[in-house]
Amino acid sequence: MYPEELVMPMKHELTDKGFQDLTTPEQVDSALQDKGTTLLMINSVCGCAAGAARPGTLYSLTGDKKPDHLVTVFAGFDKDAVAEARKFLAPFPPSSPCIALFKDGELVHMLERHHIEGNPAGAIAANLQAAYDEFC
Repeated sequence: MYPEELVMPMKHELTDKGFQDLTTPEQVDSALQDKGTTLLMINSVCGCAAGAARPGTLYSLTGDKKPDHLVTVFAGFDKDAVAEARKFLAPFPPSSPCIALFKDGELVHMLERHHIEGNPAGAIAANLQAAYDEFC
């Protein structure tokens, strides 16, 4: 498990911008079954999370259409919450970071790590904004 002093600044990048930090399986179950649209980011300490996933996710929220709910779990830190979140991401294999959009509890859009690695934050944002245009 990653040390708290390493993880907390990375969590705050999202929570300071309105993301709810889910730390228990019960919170994950409740949040991912909410009515409306929910954006989930499985956060990570890796470089692609810092360079593309977190900035791209935040930039995606500057458009007109946005998800109703913003939630996050942290891989390698909130282990039980991440394990529960990954149950909702089937059939996709575990991936961190990753970004998922749910509508009324159903997974409708997924960005796995291989979609994030090597792509700039702007490409991540554009991909997510296209999903918001379709589902939000």
